[in-house]
Amino acid sequence: MHLRIRKLAVVTCFALVFALPALTQQQGQLPGGNPALPLMHVDNGANSTAAQKAHYVVLVSLDGFRWDYAKHDNATHLLALGKQGVWAPEGMMPSYPSLTFPNHLSIVTGLYPEHHGLVANNFYDLAKQARFAIADPKAVADGSWYSGVPLWSLAESQGMRTACLFWPGSEAKIAGFRPTWYAGFDANTEATDAEELARIDDAVALLRLPDTERPHFITIYYSEPDHEGHQFGPDAPQTKAAVLKVDALVGKLKAALDSTHLPIDLVVISDHGMAKVVGGWITLDQFADLTAFEVVGTLLYGKTEEERIRVYNQLKKASSQFVVYRRKDVPAGLDYNQNPREGDPVVVATGPYAIRAHAPAPGKPETPPNAGMHGLDPHKIPEMKAIFFAAGPDIVRGRTVKTFENVNLYPWIGHMLGLDVAKNDGSLNVLAGTLRDGGAEPENPEPAATEPVH
Repeated sequence: MHLRIRKLAVVTCFALVFALPALTQQQGQLPGGNPALPLMHVDNGANSTAAQKAHYVVLVSLDGFRWDYAKHDNATHLLALGKQGVWAPEGMMPSYPSLTFPNHLSIVTGLYPEHHGLVANNFYDLAKQARFAIADPKAVADGSWYSGVPLWSLAESQGMRTACLFWPGSEAKIAGFRPTWYAGFDANTEATDAEELARIDDAVALLRLPDTERPHFITIYYSEPDHEGHQFGPDAPQTKAAVLKVDALVGKLKAALDSTHLPIDLVVISDHGMAKVVGGWITLDQFADLTAFEVVGTLLYGKTEEERIRVYNQLKKASSQFVVYRRKDVPAGLDYNQNPREGDPVVVATGPYAIRAHAPAPGKPETPPNAGMHGLDPHKIPEMKAIFFAAGPDIVRGRTVKTFENVNLYPWIGHMLGLDVAKNDGSLNVLAGTLRDGGAEPENPEPAATEPVH
């Protein structure tokens, strides 16, 4: 899913009027004369004494950056970052479904989508009798849709200031907090090159605030190369150009962070990969009558048990291009069988097939599927795997890690920041071998295997 960035209007709150001009004056003008993007400000107080002594983590997401793009397209800055620290040559495993919003929340909460509540980019909640959609700013900013404790809320609750630049969900008040600084997004407006560079400018400006105000955890989100992967396919020259574009941004960010001379761990990941779509549309209502169902995308919400049984039986042998389960019977490896928001029955594609519940209404134009897609089972379709690169003072140098689930980033980042993490589905032990201090949890001191870079 491609989240396109808007340029926010300046918010005329007391803190922003006085704090942000100081930031932009420190950094001056971006190339082309564009100022840094304005940020929303929340007064969460000053950094605690302990927080002021902590190191810094800058977490960057490159939407739709498939695990093998870096080597295939020679993304020199990312590959250099991996050699300076650690990386996953065979990729990082996203949570199912391998979609943008669910995985960005899994990364920062350490929870599978069925536990943090965002089971898809768009879904229905039977208890609320309401729909969540990433294009609905009111829903996205409503913290009642989210469960878990995101890293920014965790840090803020423990006296550490944070900043989120366009990270999905960061404008919502979750677990009692918003980031001290944040910029929301709009799914309908393309980011300009200047605005993409402005995120680097803003991050560095924030890191030059006084110790009492300086955020120690900063997230930055970039929407490419997801858009190009969808439109042209993962192997297209346009997608390669987008890969190299965001790789260059990573290089600029790394140089800018180094110029602060602060102890910063830079972590660059993606939410999911991309696969080439095979064939045309597969339309579920050609196999089953869905008129009694609430439908969001391919999520099916039956109003009665009788209707759920009927549709399950009609779909279960309908096509080799998908399998269908009663929700309680979804295989445990998908971690997608406990939340009513997942629907019932649950349809899972068996390959890169474009599945929809309904064709367009009569009189509406029919359009072919995108050239590229994601959202698939990453355990069976390796094109869904994401990237992981990291380097900094807390991270060992010249190591690779085997493929791991993205929920393990939460306790790992929390450890580097010195935070007591909330309950989550990850384990610090999985990435403990990448940390200079060992970082293993007491109950299982054996870290996951790491390998030298050859």
